[in-house]
Amino acid sequence: MTPYAWTWAAIVAAGLLAWLTKIAGHTVPERVVQNPRMHRIAAFVTVALLISLAAVQTFTTDGSLVIDARLAAIIVAAVLLWRRAPFLVVVAAAAAVAAGLRALGWG
Repeated sequence: MTPYAWTWAAIVAAGLLAWLTKIAGHTVPERVVQNPRMHRIAAFVTVALLISLAAVQTFTTDGSLVIDARLAAIIVAAVLLWRRAPFLVVVAAAAAVAAGLRALGWG
């Protein structure tokens, strides 16, 4: 098969997998979905995925570990969230810190 055909085969396979996953979700019994433990696990998985995404985006560039202005911005955001600042304030402050450090030549 040509690379073009392999690409389309992968696209079709991914579509089928997505459809099968959706069908599997509809066949799960209601008692499993309403279980409080399942809600806790789903919440933890969501938080873990978001944290891992933030870590990868913050600490890596082109597959290598990098510490730059993004780290300072994440620290500022974490402190402001810990102090229960409004979300828009957190985003603006983190962006300002990153921009300021980059303007000073770091990162």
